[in-house]
Amino acid sequence: MDIKDLKSLIKMVTETDITEFDLENAEEKIRIKRGVAPEVIHYQAPQHVAPVQYAAPQQAAVAEAAPAPSAAPEKGQAITSPIVGTFYRAPAPDAAPYVEVGQVVEKGQVLCIVEAMKLMNEIEAEYRCKILKICKENAQPVEFGETLFIVEPM
Repeated sequence: MDIKDLKSLIKMVTETDITEFDLENAEEKIRIKRGVAPEVIHYQAPQHVAPVQYAAPQQAAVAEAAPAPSAAPEKGQAITSPIVGTFYRAPAPDAAPYVEVGQVVEKGQVLCIVEAMKLMNEIEAEYRCKILKICKENAQPVEFGETLFIVEPM
């Protein structure tokens, strides 16, 4: 195969969506690859560790006797994030939020958006409920299973 034929093969590959071309005959073997091989990147999410508190033995006994007031469970049910991403209360920065505290929402109504990998995922109410608490701030990162709203089913 001469250089003219090789140039026409390369031109054919670049003008189409072909990423790899092989030609083999008795005298020669030609392989043309286009583009960059995809790079696979592995990473490990940081592990969150609770701070360790050391107390003297006398103080530890006092701490066990008096339960913390914040340990009381909140009334209502949690609506959690189905994916890891960024929480948005409104469809656009200048738009009104989807829901407010005290608002009653219907089944299927959009509560918020969780953006993951440039995809906007609308989180909808699975049942009719009243919004008791919005647990995340706008544009805050959320983890899978993290509470977004506390609601009261109706």
